[in-house]
Amino acid sequence: MPSHEISLYSHSTLIIIGTGMAGIGLARALRRQGDTRAINLISADSGDDYSKPLLSTGFAKRLTPDQLAQRDASSVAEELDAELITHTQVAHLHVDNQRVELSNGQQLHYDDLVLATGAAPHTPFSVPESVAKRCFTINDLDEYRRFYAALGATPTKRVAVVGAGLVGCEFANDLHAGGHQVTLIAPESTPLQRLLPEPLGQALADAFQEAGIQLALGHNLTTLSLNVDDALSLRLDNGDLYAADIALLATGLVPRTQLAEAAGLAVSPRGIVVDRQLRTSRPNIFALGDVACVEGVNAMYVQPLQASVKALASTLAGKPTSVSFGAWPVIVKTPLLPVVAYPPVTTPARWRIEGEGGEMTAIAENKDGRLIGFALTGSCVRRKVELSRVAPALLG
Repeated sequence: MPSHEISLYSHSTLIIIGTGMAGIGLARALRRQGDTRAINLISADSGDDYSKPLLSTGFAKRLTPDQLAQRDASSVAEELDAELITHTQVAHLHVDNQRVELSNGQQLHYDDLVLATGAAPHTPFSVPESVAKRCFTINDLDEYRRFYAALGATPTKRVAVVGAGLVGCEFANDLHAGGHQVTLIAPESTPLQRLLPEPLGQALADAFQEAGIQLALGHNLTTLSLNVDDALSLRLDNGDLYAADIALLATGLVPRTQLAEAAGLAVSPRGIVVDRQLRTSRPNIFALGDVACVEGVNAMYVQPLQASVKALASTLAGKPTSVSFGAWPVIVKTPLLPVVAYPPVTTPARWRIEGEGGEMTAIAENKDGRLIGFALTGSCVRRKVELSRVAPALLG
């Protein structure tokens, strides 16, 4: 970037709310291209730099939370030449005079503001106070720390994983590999129902069961309580009871849009509404990552996030750049049965499935027979590059 362009921003201030992969990634991209503006990063948690996808591989590798953290907050601030405010909530956005009000009463002015607040765990049932200390979510490093501490020094614990989506399946596999007794509970009849057609989901279920993971699928959790042995008791709608020491609730994520909505920004159930340049409905405010809904698309995966970071860094540098999401398949971290999926945006007319057992290829086709998505298991995951080349882009 030419030096005369950088000087345009040398006395301006960028505030980034959120220090996950999106927030820190954007600050890092700006500094890499020579941007010298003042950057304030505001974090509701510790502000440590870590790779979120690695959270669901830590137990198999016997990694402590500190080993997952690549840099602590002070090192991040030094690297980025930025002010990093940790363990602090944003109370209000005053968009008319471009101020951010923090929960401690401090007010900060911005020239540009980026909302990278991510998504929050969603639990579709109430957790009684009596068992709340036994129930956990893992959506950031601080939550991983709390769950890790709850597992303690006991080599084997009984862990109930509630939810058989991407997060639930990855943690079930990881906790099993870490030596724990895992029960996977979900209302769906097969795992990864949003990513895999039923035969492939059943193949993953079979792989889990053969490895020793207990499956309780096809029924809703109705009651959480403590039994006479002080164990966590989970009752399903068919009356079945399962005992565990602790529970990991992996029942979905919802974009954190409350702050934006309170400030009058356009939001939808899929996130903060932004255009292809990640601009919100208010001037000088952008949204990035899991909280952003780009022309109706909310893609909570690493590759779309990285593409968004790159595009927004260019836009903030004075080169307006529209983001595009290619055909990036989801690589599911379930070593018991490798899975790759590129789910179709629209309901397919048919799934064409080849193979058997754990070695299957499923092609989603529209009514004209055109490939609009795919799913792969076992050694067939090697076809992901080949099929991605002919699949339609998520956001072209």
